[in-house]
Amino acid sequence: MLSVPAGHAHIAGMAADVHNKGGATWDTAKGGLAAVERMRSDRSDSPTPGLVEGTEPGAGQEHTMFVHAQSFEDLTADSESNPDAELTGNRRSAVGDSEEVQEGQGAELQGGSTGNEAGEQKQWAGQQRGPRPAREEDVTGEAWRAHRKHVFVLSEAGKPIYTRYGTEEALSTIMGVMMALVSFVEAEKNIIRSIHADGYRVVFLHKSPLVLVGVSRSSQSERELSRELQYVYYQIVSLLTLTQLDHVFRHKQNYDLRRLLAGSEHLTDNLLRMLEYDPGLLLNAVTSLPLASVARDALSAGLQAARAKSLVFSILLAGSRLVTLVRKKDQYLHHMDLHLLFNLVGSSSSFREGEGWTPICLPKFNTAGFFHAHISYLEPASNLCLILVSTDREDFFNLSDCRRHFLERLRRRSAYKALQEALHSPTYPVSQVGIPELWHFVYKSKSSGLYTSGPVPSFLTVFSPVPVPPSPELPVPYQGEEEHERLIRLYRYLHSCLHHPTRPLRSMYRSGNTENLFAWATSGFELYLCFSPLGTKALAMSAVTKLLKWIRKEEDRLFILNPLTY
Repeated sequence: MLSVPAGHAHIAGMAADVHNKGGATWDTAKGGLAAVERMRSDRSDSPTPGLVEGTEPGAGQEHTMFVHAQSFEDLTADSESNPDAELTGNRRSAVGDSEEVQEGQGAELQGGSTGNEAGEQKQWAGQQRGPRPAREEDVTGEAWRAHRKHVFVLSEAGKPIYTRYGTEEALSTIMGVMMALVSFVEAEKNIIRSIHADGYRVVFLHKSPLVLVGVSRSSQSERELSRELQYVYYQIVSLLTLTQLDHVFRHKQNYDLRRLLAGSEHLTDNLLRMLEYDPGLLLNAVTSLPLASVARDALSAGLQAARAKSLVFSILLAGSRLVTLVRKKDQYLHHMDLHLLFNLVGSSSSFREGEGWTPICLPKFNTAGFFHAHISYLEPASNLCLILVSTDREDFFNLSDCRRHFLERLRRRSAYKALQEALHSPTYPVSQVGIPELWHFVYKSKSSGLYTSGPVPSFLTVFSPVPVPPSPELPVPYQGEEEHERLIRLYRYLHSCLHHPTRPLRSMYRSGNTENLFAWATSGFELYLCFSPLGTKALAMSAVTKLLKWIRKEEDRLFILNPLTY
């Protein structure tokens, strides 16, 4: 049932508040609209934050760090297909303004170098020793069947490459059946997208020379599962390059790719865990460490000064949060590539033992070749990790000097102390916003590609075993790993409604017994809120205005507003 919430007129008024500003001249030279004379004053003086991209809270002031896109659909256009559009031809998509959902709808949310020659085994940095516990499972037992989501990767010849649970050998027959289904449908000049049966959703993604299959009994849509398979595909490409993948299977169609990927299974395991718990992978965004803008700008300037000719990206991380990123002019990083770098660092403890040097393909940048990454922690007991991405495979010592110069400069400045203090409070409590009924939220600035959110459990603050301060207390409904996963499922549900392939909504309000939910997407930002079930729709509408004003007030600390380039 579609209806316009009572607060929708209030939202429209907020939009008018932004667009009715007089006296500004507009620059259209670069194909966009930006108020030249009053941009900064409008941002700070506006009674309501901007809804237009480039004026929203958290929008970068001069440059962007990431591949620019107007929307989630633009960001994933080259990696997602729209089966509905293919089946319906030129059928016009319906766009809903808003939707209100009452308890009972969506009830399922309440529960619960240049490569290696064929045959060479590569020892991946930080690879785990011994078998994964999940691989010891009996694939004929109930425990294996009870997993909510399985992921399989196989070659076009039906050779097993990866399975999330169990062993590839034990599942070779099942994977052979999967490949037979794909081949049978494609022989009829069709493409198999998914199978729905007995509460399970089986999603297929054919990215030659690989076939990826996801089997889920969760509430995730086919599109969401397909995107997760895309991440797994890019994880494999990041280790080998697409050029090498094509070369291997062109010369030997039934080649066992596990020989090249030996020791890298834990990277895919950890990536799938990130997809379940990290809202950044859902939003195509990253979150930054809350830090005073003066200190962040000093860190960026230090990375800018410590550069080498071959350097393309300098990335400073604090656990799973971005501190700053400096890039070569006219070179942009895609969120997926940054997530893969996050996963590489978070999955590999060996980088704590010294300065690492590893080839990595950034598939959204270029699938054909490797970059070379210098990865090191600034201090043994710190979660500060510096990643220097170079185009020169022989440039390790130059980048090591860059690291040394940056660290020497950092320790002489007050920004170092501010950074150390920020590491002790990498998240913030929602109570800072001043809305008692607000339990949790996620806000994404589209122009900067960054998001900020309420607190997350400590097990998500970093991937490494280094102790970190506990996160600010989460509301009781979201404490613990399973409860936080349920929170992410709620956000995933809202996100799927806003980005539905045929009926995307601009806003949505959902009331329930455990919490009330609100989601809103504009050209400038996306906002997802969880409220107390005792709250009302009118309260949600007024809370949105208050929250956006708070984010605007704190944007210098929560976002990277002035990214630098070489």
